[in-house]
Amino acid sequence: MGELPDRYPLPGLPEEVTIYEVGPRDGLQAEKQIVDTATKIEFIERLRGTGLIAIEATSFVSPKWVPQLADAAEVLAGIGAPEGFRHPVLVPNQRGMDRALEAGAAEIAIFVSATERFAQENLASTVDGAIESATPVARQALEAGIAVRGYVSMCFGDPWEGRVPIGQVVAVVRRLADLGCRTISLGDTIGVATPGHVRALLGAIGEAGIGMDRIALHLHDTYGQALAGVLTGLQCGVTEFDASAGGLGGCPFAKSATGNLATEDLVWMLDGLGIRSGVDLDRLVQISGWMAARLGRPSPSRAVQALYRESDPDTLF
Repeated sequence: MGELPDRYPLPGLPEEVTIYEVGPRDGLQAEKQIVDTATKIEFIERLRGTGLIAIEATSFVSPKWVPQLADAAEVLAGIGAPEGFRHPVLVPNQRGMDRALEAGAAEIAIFVSATERFAQENLASTVDGAIESATPVARQALEAGIAVRGYVSMCFGDPWEGRVPIGQVVAVVRRLADLGCRTISLGDTIGVATPGHVRALLGAIGEAGIGMDRIALHLHDTYGQALAGVLTGLQCGVTEFDASAGGLGGCPFAKSATGNLATEDLVWMLDGLGIRSGVDLDRLVQISGWMAARLGRPSPSRAVQALYRESDPDTLF
């Protein structure tokens, strides 16, 4: 294959970024067809072969709520802990934390909401209640030397509440920063963010004293705006972006939420800007094509659609 974009850097952008891969967790969690444990482990192992270093492996959420991730401990054991790779796991509550620690998790992510309705629908709580529940989990992790990432859902819009005031989001981000979260990921859960909105929110967060080195963007592509939001984030100094191989996933608890930003589409743009991500686009495209075949449908990623060749992806490994 070997097709890559011509490189035309833009001034003022970071030279290097981190791609935080969420496909194995956020991508697969909404799949109705149960993906077997061995395939999940193979997916993560193949993703490691692309140069992705931060790959969110699974979630220790109740199997009753997310049956797809009932095998969290088995997946974590199966992928091991090779040097140089990060495999965070999502932890919803103290019970999930206990299971994650028992399974040997070395990094966790907690999640809260910027809106009351989504906190109610997804977490059966309030905004304050969700943060209060996450607090002892985060403190326990930090005391054990385990890094903590914080997710904030509904930062740009809510399907029930509509517009979300920027100050409301900043207040939640501030609380997670004070809690000790190394990175706080701003979720555009229903994909409504536009570049001006992204810039306004990041500006307000900066004015609140939180550096862009602690901020990540988690953008959905519902209205085709995710890459525009990434470029705005780059212009504002953000250097970590969440993406899902092949564009897998969405939020199963949010009305109208479609897939995550595809990692391949992100890498294509970064390559064209001359920004280092360390990811081999050729290998990644083949892996996402392989997973799409396992799921029985085409990948929504534009880059995968343009570049994937039907062949045995094992030849790449």
